[in-house]
Amino acid sequence: MSNGAGVSLWRSRDFQIFLASQTLSALGDSFSFVAIPLLVLQATGSLVQMGVVTGLVGVSSVVTGVFAGYIADRANRRALLIGCDVARCVLYGIVPLAWLISPQVWLIYAVVPLAGAFAMQFQVTYVTVVPALVPPEQITRANGHLYSSYAVASVGGPMLAGILSATLGPSAAVAVDAATFAASAAGLLLIRIRPAATATAAEPVASGRRALREDFLAGVTFLWRHPVLRSLTVLLSLLLFITTGLTDLIIYYLKHDLGRSDSIVGYVLAAATLGSLLAASTVAPFRNWLGFGACWIGSWALCGVAIAALGLTTSVIAVGALATVQLLATGWAGICSMSLRQEITPGHLLGRVTSAFWTLHNSLGPIGAAALTWAAARYGVTATCAVGGAACVAIALAALATPIRQRRPETLREAGELA
Repeated sequence: MSNGAGVSLWRSRDFQIFLASQTLSALGDSFSFVAIPLLVLQATGSLVQMGVVTGLVGVSSVVTGVFAGYIADRANRRALLIGCDVARCVLYGIVPLAWLISPQVWLIYAVVPLAGAFAMQFQVTYVTVVPALVPPEQITRANGHLYSSYAVASVGGPMLAGILSATLGPSAAVAVDAATFAASAAGLLLIRIRPAATATAAEPVASGRRALREDFLAGVTFLWRHPVLRSLTVLLSLLLFITTGLTDLIIYYLKHDLGRSDSIVGYVLAAATLGSLLAASTVAPFRNWLGFGACWIGSWALCGVAIAALGLTTSVIAVGALATVQLLATGWAGICSMSLRQEITPGHLLGRVTSAFWTLHNSLGPIGAAALTWAAARYGVTATCAVGGAACVAIALAALATPIRQRRPETLREAGELA
């Protein structure tokens, strides 16, 4: 795989605008993450209602994820991205307008789950657009830039939302949130996206209920039939069972075991995002140097070592450093995985494959998060980290017995070649 060093993505006008739009959209999502719960708390004073709203967003995202890929593969993707941003702009824009008259908590319950559904649709669709904007040899580098923008937005968004909420009120933060989606939509109007192959040209669409079901489940079928993607889906499901609750575990460790303040927890988690930024900037040459298999397997093995070491230190600085290494490793692995799917999946199927992949490999995450925090409370963080880290390393090494180990699986099309 070429790292595409001879061609700069910064010379691509369409990609630059797309990156800016994606950053604004991610910033809007991060604003929502903080501003909406603060608005609910201001209006009701109820922690329970905050949790209910957050839970509704999660349910909405999961339900939308089931069919988001199908929509992305059947619609004009550029128009779909713009529509998702416009919808979120309108939905969030209604809230501060209503608050000018009087707080309407019922409006939050109506608006936020709908906005969450459009957010999930946007996330699935934007993944399908990247291969239509950049050449194949630049996909990993492009995903690195996008991942970097998401990491920055995930840190800066909550911080800015908190400052605005404190100075002007949560409704003002929601208004700015709506404006970010409007700006993102305006940017997307300026780009040109190469169209993917149509369904009629690339895959036959039969009539009848059975044919519709098979067409809808085409993403799952493609994942299962492709040896590398099948192995990635299975192993990632196990890995995310272990790592989904890691942030909660770090917070618990800093607060309960080390007796640190909330501000220290915030500083540690914010500093750890440097790992994500470093991963985004180094993943393309890293993958080019080592190849996909070594990069993916090595990243998850490194993540396991960092998790195991986490429970052995009592230094806040060391905890922050290990959390940074963990995000660096998972960033490398995640960008490589996404790029490989984009490289080997036919354009007309990419939405459904992305949706199926995310749904399947995230399925064990919530259970794992509950199990990890329960184990830490019962057996201690040190023992939980040691077992979790060892399991993570073992799962990563198990990939050596699968087609994941290939250096360049994106160039191998047949199952026989991948064996």
